[in-house]
Amino acid sequence: MSDRAVLHVKGRVLVGPDDVRDELWVVDGRISYDRPVGARDVRTVEGWALPGLVDAHCHVGLGAHGPVDMDVAEKQALTDREAGTLLIRDAGSPSDTRWIDDREDLPKIIRAGRHIARTRRYIRGYAHEIEPDDLVAYVAQEARRGDGWVKLVGDWIDREVGDLSPCWPRAAVEAAIAEAHRLGARVTAHCFAENSLRDLVESGIDCVEHATGLTDDLIPLFAEHGVAIVPTLVNIATFPSLADGGESKYPRWSAHMRRLHERRYDTVRNAYDAGIPVYVGTDAGGSLPHGLVAAEVAELVTAGIPPVDALAATTWAARGWLGRPGLEEGAAADLVVYGTDPRTDVRVLASPRRVVLDGRVVD
Repeated sequence: MSDRAVLHVKGRVLVGPDDVRDELWVVDGRISYDRPVGARDVRTVEGWALPGLVDAHCHVGLGAHGPVDMDVAEKQALTDREAGTLLIRDAGSPSDTRWIDDREDLPKIIRAGRHIARTRRYIRGYAHEIEPDDLVAYVAQEARRGDGWVKLVGDWIDREVGDLSPCWPRAAVEAAIAEAHRLGARVTAHCFAENSLRDLVESGIDCVEHATGLTDDLIPLFAEHGVAIVPTLVNIATFPSLADGGESKYPRWSAHMRRLHERRYDTVRNAYDAGIPVYVGTDAGGSLPHGLVAAEVAELVTAGIPPVDALAATTWAARGWLGRPGLEEGAAADLVVYGTDPRTDVRVLASPRRVVLDGRVVD
């Protein structure tokens, strides 16, 4: 055994929603359910332990106007860590954040490369802005740069139409998704509107971000194809203010955004009821602050998802979807400890008692 301190977590360890154990040990940063022999320097933490929370739609290194300096990106990651988010799927960033991988004190990141958008059809400074003929090449590029994901902008406001509309012709989407899959990457897409979804799903997309346009006729299609959604309800809450700001110039778009907002909870609950996988994502970065994971879980509960399933969407189920371990024997000790049972009341997620990252207690 090394000289590194042993951590003893006792109370209730939620290995899964129904797999509850009395204790675990952390030796050399790894989880063990066997008491280590000869341990001398032992620190004990008591409470309800969960796998480190997952924010499956987050942007580290992104600010309101594009990439940010390293010190700002560090603060973003630290804010997420303090909230208990220890695994991030970075759903598009123009910044190179590979340096974070060398920091044991920062959350682990699964990157989707940089957003890929249609020319002048997204927020300036965020994305590669290209035309359909270049889509396959850019998807291949970002698949190689990322960590198994690629992010498309599936729809955005078309100023000539005055409303949301799809960004890509179907043939381009089919070819691009096929190329990503050939390279071993999954594809997700930013989608607010209804009319961008069918082509993406039938073309083989793996996930849709926001998915506010998911209507009753599209839900069976998502369920049949096993397409996951990450609703980002804390972001959808901003739709009314966005609509107010665009009212005079784009009244049709503004009205559409308000309708999408008004039915947001029904959309998510109907998706859940149909068996569509739903995961937690905050859309932090850009215009939203980091550290909102607890608020997003609470929003899923407000939408009608049972608390244990909303909790799974940021813990056990989310980690399984992303191919990362939870509190299994031998896994890296990334966990969060709370004062009460989060399965009973998810609001406790807003008040972590202890955060443990790579076996070290973050004080």
